[in-house]
Amino acid sequence: MGGTLGKVESPKKDLLPEARLEAKMVEAMKRRVSSETSVKSFNSVILKFPKIDDSFRNFKATFEEFDEDKNGAIDHEELRRCFHKLEISLTEEEIDDLFNACDINDDMGIDFNEFIVLLCLVYLLNEGSTSSQSKSRIGVPCLEATFETLLDAFAVLDKNKDGYVSRSEMINAISESSKGEHSSGQIALSRFEEMDWDKNGMVNFKEFLFAFTRWVGIDEAEDEDEG
Repeated sequence: MGGTLGKVESPKKDLLPEARLEAKMVEAMKRRVSSETSVKSFNSVILKFPKIDDSFRNFKATFEEFDEDKNGAIDHEELRRCFHKLEISLTEEEIDDLFNACDINDDMGIDFNEFIVLLCLVYLLNEGSTSSQSKSRIGVPCLEATFETLLDAFAVLDKNKDGYVSRSEMINAISESSKGEHSSGQIALSRFEEMDWDKNGMVNFKEFLFAFTRWVGIDEAEDEDEG
């Protein structure tokens, strides 16, 4: 099923956890985008939004199983037990880095959309680590086709293959998918601003994933459950 994280160049030990994880993400994504992808335009990804939304909703019951105290979030210890059940082997440092990076509201718990992002990051970092194509990379086969689509979507946007999406790359991708639409440039800028949380002009894969979960409606699904 799962396995250890794929081998990447180890960042310097003095890097902060967020920077350490980002360095691993960027190296893994650079390897990913250098290979061929079946997705040719971002528009083809948009057409898959309903199917992606369904796969996330169908996974909600599994998330609730890992949320042992039923408080709507997975804490550190629950996450460790979750990885054990999924046969994902990580060091304590890797678990801490992932938890801290994905707990975006700093409430010491990983809610559903944060859990989706966290698992997709493990899926990226674990690429190439399984000995057989038939094996599950993260112990959740039902999500892996969706995660492949998300990786391909990022690869389509990352034209220069540096592991980030820039503002100009986003505008070009949306413009190519919306030929003839005068508003495409503004749409692209709005989408980019939604992704670029730290406003540094570059979007990494984690930022992309959090924006993507909102685009396909995970937040709305959680609101419906709470209502």
